[in-house]
Amino acid sequence: MKNIICSILLSIFVAFPVWAQVSMEDILVEIEKNNKTLQANAQNTEAQKLGFKSNNPLYNPNVEYDFMYGFPLSAGNQRDFLVNQAFDFPTSYSKRKQLSEGRVSQSDFQYNAGRQEILFEAKSTCIELIYRNKLHIQLQERKAFTESLLASFEKRLSTGEGNILDVNKARLQLIEINKDFQLNLSQVNQLTQRLTGLNGGEELTFKSTEYPVLDPIGDFEELFGEIQSKDPTLKFVEMDIASAQKQLELSKSLALPKLEAGFRHQAILGQRFNGFHFGTTIPLWENKYKVRQSEAELSTSGLKVLQFQNDKYSSSRQLYEKYQKLSVTLNEYQNVLSALNSKEYLDKALAVGHISTIEYFLESNYYYMAYNNYLQTEFEYHVTVAEILKFRL
Repeated sequence: MKNIICSILLSIFVAFPVWAQVSMEDILVEIEKNNKTLQANAQNTEAQKLGFKSNNPLYNPNVEYDFMYGFPLSAGNQRDFLVNQAFDFPTSYSKRKQLSEGRVSQSDFQYNAGRQEILFEAKSTCIELIYRNKLHIQLQERKAFTESLLASFEKRLSTGEGNILDVNKARLQLIEINKDFQLNLSQVNQLTQRLTGLNGGEELTFKSTEYPVLDPIGDFEELFGEIQSKDPTLKFVEMDIASAQKQLELSKSLALPKLEAGFRHQAILGQRFNGFHFGTTIPLWENKYKVRQSEAELSTSGLKVLQFQNDKYSSSRQLYEKYQKLSVTLNEYQNVLSALNSKEYLDKALAVGHISTIEYFLESNYYYMAYNNYLQTEFEYHVTVAEILKFRL
């Protein structure tokens, strides 16, 4: 019974690091919560919304009081009092409200676009860290093996069984491996610091060596249809046309006469007069070119949206084609490397003396060059997929 309990506790202890492993999704959740730029953008978005909502007020009421001395004195004094409220033409208020609501929606799209950019930077950093962590394991193994090989050569040299050439070759090889090992370690540290910066200065580490499992991306036209319906940057730009159309309608409403209504009181020679004040303005000068300006802006917005849509389609198509080519290359690498055991054969051949040290290092370097190219291709593949699907973040 005691052995069973110990086994269970040992299993829990061994499994705990796996449970504690931070996933990429955990990293993105933390960064979205702590990123200072996102926090500032959220506050700025709320300020913009309040600004848009404040663009639909009534004019301030106008209060006038006149006191006039009469001359000669027998004429008495005159007092006039006026409370007046000016209005735009009534339809302008509904147009302003519609324009404001559109601008509020655009603010949300703008915030989401900025949010996706930051989360994509975090995700691509995690993907590069996975690549660097995998490379670190390989370099660590090579470093340990070469150090062991060098120690063996030096021991044989000291007993008179080896030669200095093998020792020097192993030393040179170890120098190159140590250089790559330190450079890769430096990159890991820099990427970790970048994650910490994105997390608002709160430390984050990401030790994973497993890329997320990806479903194949289907037909491009279906993919682009999803991009059109979900991408916030594209939706933000497309809403420019709707906003420009509402601005044109508002400009036409503002070109109509303004109205005034109020209360007037007059006192003169002991007599008092009370009544209502009504007035209007004749729109001759103030908005003379506003409608034509709004029409030009609507036309410009339409052209800009078309250009942006074309650019988005083109860039998405290029990324999709890159994804297809990388997918083919990655499959080729996986098929070849999974069936290739050249490293094991080389180790055995060197151990039994079938190949020289220089042959061993030349052949192993060729193998590791191919394996490193595979790791690089795998990294580029996952980054490309992440960029294509950025609109889903």
